Amino acid sequence: MRQSWHDQFVESPDVLKSDHCQQTVVPMLDFAIGGDDFITMAGPCSVETEFQLMATANHVRRGGARILRGGAFKPRSSPYAFQGHGLDGLKMLAHARQESGLAIVTEVMSEEDVPLVAEYADILQIGSRNMENYALIEAAARSGRPILLKRGMVATIADLLRSAQLVLDNGNPNVILCERGIRTFETALRNTFDVAAIALLKQISHLPIIADPSHAAGHSDLVPSLARIAVAAGADGLIVEVHPNPEKAWSDGEQSLDFAGFDAMMRSIKPYLALREPVLPYRGATAVRAMEAVG
Repeated sequence: MRQSWHDQFVESPDVLKSDHCQQTVVPMLDFAIGGDDFITMAGPCSVETEFQLMATANHVRRGGARILRGGAFKPRSSPYAFQGHGLDGLKMLAHARQESGLAIVTEVMSEEDVPLVAEYADILQIGSRNMENYALIEAAARSGRPILLKRGMVATIADLLRSAQLVLDNGNPNVILCERGIRTFETALRNTFDVAAIALLKQISHLPIIADPSHAAGHSDLVPSLARIAVAAGADGLIVEVHPNPEKAWSDGEQSLDFAGFDAMMRSIKPYLALREPVLPYRGATAVRAMEAVG
C-alpha cells in the first residue's frame, strides 16, 4: 500500500493493511466474515412480533442469509415513533437464532445496555448516530463481541477509521465496517451511497466492509441495484431490511424488501459474485487473534 494512505490516515494505523496483516476475518458460528464467503445479513428494521420475526428468519435463511438483523432498541428521528421492544425484542431474537440457526446482529444504543445486548446478540451494531459515541464504542469493544460499525451520516472515511481504531485499542480485533450512505446536498434518495468508500476501504484496510443498500436508497426498488454495485466494489457482504409485509412495517417499510424481493436480489448478485477474484487465504496474525478472541 502506498505510503500516502498511511500519511492520510495516520490516526488509525492499526486498521490499515500492513505486512503484519492483510485481512481480518471475523469468526461467526460456522462461518466467517471477511474470508472467502460473501455474507448477507437480513431481517426487519424493528423486531415487532414473534410471528413477523420467525417468518422473516426462516425465509432469509432459505434464501442464503447467514445473519438475522433486527432492532430491539430503535433510535428514531421522532420521539413518537416506535422505539423497540427492548429486552422482549432481544428474547425474540434469541429464539429466532435457536430455531433458524442464524447468527444475530442488533444495535446497542447506550453503554449501560452493552452487557444485556451482548448476552443475546452475536454481533453488536454501533449505529450511524453513535459512530462517534466513544464511551459506547469502548464499552461495546470490551464486551468481546464483534462490532458492526456503521459510518455516521456526515462522517468522513477518516472519522470511521478512527472509531474502528478505538475498538482495536480496547482489545477487540473483530471490527466490521459498514457503508450505509451519507448525507449530501442530494435529496432524491435517503442518503448518498458512497460506493467509492467501499473500494477504498478494501484497498487500504484489513477490516471487512459490509454495504447497507437499504439505508442508502431509502426505497426498496433501488436496493437490488445498489446491492449489485456493492458486490462489484468488493464488499464482503450486505445488510438489508426484509419484512413479510413492508406496507405494514412499524419502521422503515418503504426501504424494506418483501420476501420475493429478497429472493430476486439474492439471485441478481450471483453473476457479480462469480466475476470477483478469489479472496486470498487468511493466515495473518490478526485473523489468528480474532479466532482466539471468540474461542
